[in-house]
Order: sequence, then structure tokens, then C-alpha cells
Amino acid sequence: MPTLDEPKLISGNANLELANSVSRRMSMARGRKISLSDARVERFNDGEVFVEVFENVRGEDMFIIQPTSRPANDNLMELLIIADALKRSSARRVTAVIPYFGYARQDRRTKARTPITAKMVANMISQTGIERVLTMDLHAAQIQGFFDIPVDNLYASPIFALDVAHHFKDLSKVTVVSPDVGGVARAREMAQRIGCGLAIVDKRRTRPGEVAEMTVIGDVSGQTCLIVDDICDTAGTLCKAADVLIEAGAVEVHSYITHGVLSGPAVERITNSSMKSLVVTDSIEATPEVKDCPNIRIVPTAPLFAQAILNIWSGTSVSSLFETETLRTIYEGIY
Repeated sequence: MPTLDEPKLISGNANLELANSVSRRMSMARGRKISLSDARVERFNDGEVFVEVFENVRGEDMFIIQPTSRPANDNLMELLIIADALKRSSARRVTAVIPYFGYARQDRRTKARTPITAKMVANMISQTGIERVLTMDLHAAQIQGFFDIPVDNLYASPIFALDVAHHFKDLSKVTVVSPDVGGVARAREMAQRIGCGLAIVDKRRTRPGEVAEMTVIGDVSGQTCLIVDDICDTAGTLCKAADVLIEAGAVEVHSYITHGVLSGPAVERITNSSMKSLVVTDSIEATPEVKDCPNIRIVPTAPLFAQAILNIWSGTSVSSLFETETLRTIYEGIY
């Protein structure tokens, strides 16, 4: 007979390091070992994904830990096939823990004859038997409405607030900066958490991936600037924003980005940029180049996800994890 007194975890190959960290944190919280379920997630020679679960999951509350980061299509298929395997094995409930939700930037039609891929992916997830989604810092909050199942969207800003308080003592000399007008709400929320000023870098694009002009809205003279955003891909905009802030009189520029996609020339650009540091979470598994970069620092999300999973499993509040004071207890010993 299955035991329903503990949640059960299973992971794809997208971020095994994070999955193992979540498992360890849950074991500490529960006072008993909670291991990743024994399974294999492999590929046939033609690239097809194959999943086999070696444990009985009948009647169990299952949590799949799988960000849909690069390679996005492969990791998404792993998530869907794991979910199908669990449902066909009579799991009681399947929750997808997606620290980074791929395709989130395709959340609307920007021109004629383009898709809304985020909605299509939401439909695929909902139709596979997944009954709940747990994610972090969706690129656009309205993506929650694309799903016909409950979605818990966690925020990295409380973790970043703890990190800022730990590393910057005089917050009167700190200004939070949004790298574009669209991210003002995110930056304002961060500024309110740590009690400092707000500025905006207004950028104008000639075409995707190319920034023609940047101007700073607000006074950053003599300030330590913290650029806050959800995704850093090639880091071109981020590095240019740092240069513009230094030219506007900023003393130092640091960046706090939730999801470090960091593709292509990103690491080289960050290494050679005027940014003093880039702080990212481990929602996406870091490459060796990212880990070795002296300008990049990675903060853990395992304590947050572990507690969120336990709250979902026990039927208690997830929104309580939005508060800095709550996270201070969870992150005790780290900050």
C-alpha cells in the first residue's frame, strides 16, 4: 500500500542540482529523508524521450521538478512525458514545479501572423494530467490566466531583498533601477521591500535584440544602482544599461536577475562590463562558464521551493512565502 504521509519528488534532467537541493531541504524540514523517486529519463537514438518510474506511485502526491530552460523543447517534452507516466501509474495528484517557465516571452501577439506560444504550452501542460503548477517570476503575470488549473507564482524579490540587506549596509545610497518601462512594477516592488529609491532606463529598439537608444529617468548620481529584471538572455541590454547608469553618475552597478538564461556571448559581456556583479537564482542550471565567472553570483531557491511544495502538499498558504520576514526564517544560516 502507498504511504500518503509524505510528498514524493521526481525530476527530469533540466536541473538535477536544484531538484537534489529541494530534496535535502524538505528532508531537513520534515525530519526524515525525502529522496527523488527512482526513475530514468532517457533519449532514444532519434531523440525521443523515454521515461520509466521504478517506484510505486499509486495514490501518491507527486511533484515534478523540471524547468523548461535550454533546450526548451526537450525539457518541456520530458515534463509532459513524466506527467503522463505518473498519471498512467495512478498517482493521486501531479504538480509541475517549473522554476523557469520557457516560452513565457511569447505571451502576446506583437505583430500579425504570430503565435501566443505561452498559451499553447499552458494548454499542453493542462491536458497532460498535471493538476497544479508551481513556478517563479513569470515573465508576464497574466500567463497564470492561460492555465485552466491553479498556478502558484513565487517571487524572487524577497530572496533578493535578504541578499541586498546582507551585502549593502547603507540603503540610503542604493537605487533600484528598472531596465525598461515594462519592468517598472517589478522594480518598484523591490524598492519598496528594501526602502530605497527608484529609477528607470528607457530603451528604444530598432528591431528585436538591438537597442538603439537608452536614457535614464531619475537621479542616480552618487548612488549604487541595482538593476532588477526577470530574465537575462544575451546580456546586451543589461550591460548597456550599466554603462548608461555609470555615465549618469552612478558609483556602482549591480544586477539582480531571477532567471539567468545567459546564452551566446552573455558571460563574456558580463565579465567585460562595467557591472560590478550579477546575481541570479539557480532556477536554470548554471553552465561551467557561469559558475567560473567572477562577476556572477548564484543565490539558492531550494529553501523557497521546498517550503512551497510542503505548503501545497499540506494545504496551507503559499502566499505567506511572499513576505521577507517569512523567508528570513527559511533562509536562516544563508543570510
